[in-house]
Amino acid sequence: MTNPKPPTALDLPMVDPLPEATQKYFDICMDKLGMIPNVLQANAFDIDKLNAFTAMYNDLMLADSGLSKLEREMIAVVVSSINKCFYCLVAHGAAVRQLSGDPMLGEMMVMNYRVAPLDTRQRAMLDFAAKMTTASATIEEPDRQALRDAGFSDRDIWDIANVAGFFNMTNRVASATAMWPNEEYHAQHR
Repeated sequence: MTNPKPPTALDLPMVDPLPEATQKYFDICMDKLGMIPNVLQANAFDIDKLNAFTAMYNDLMLADSGLSKLEREMIAVVVSSINKCFYCLVAHGAAVRQLSGDPMLGEMMVMNYRVAPLDTRQRAMLDFAAKMTTASATIEEPDRQALRDAGFSDRDIWDIANVAGFFNMTNRVASATAMWPNEEYHAQHR
């Protein structure tokens, strides 16, 4: 498929030619995903910004954590749903469908996570991420204690807060620049 639009509404062309390491990373994306995610293309106007973005994303979403990859993607979807970020809902909704093996769960998460069949741990994590998105200044010790009571360590709480914080930031950048999701995401894992 081809994208109907450029990655964003901004006229920021990718560096050309891409540095060898960046081109290799994009080639790996093509091999593994069948596409170069538009968020990467959008950041490729400045290789330092692209590298900073990918380093933070990879650390938060792929590094060792008490949170599973699915749980981190669920946080991304809940935050993006509240923020109405089209790009992230499409991209991370596809990831939830893939990682869970449940297309319905992916759809429920995009629309309203509260209707999804979640366990107590996931519900507590997502309620915290939702509160952090809508009213972070109101978070108090009982909110953190609810996570501990659901089985999260303090390190896990740090990871929940950082994943939610990252997607609150990227949602705002994606919305402000009219970042468009790759078409391929729409049909994945249904």
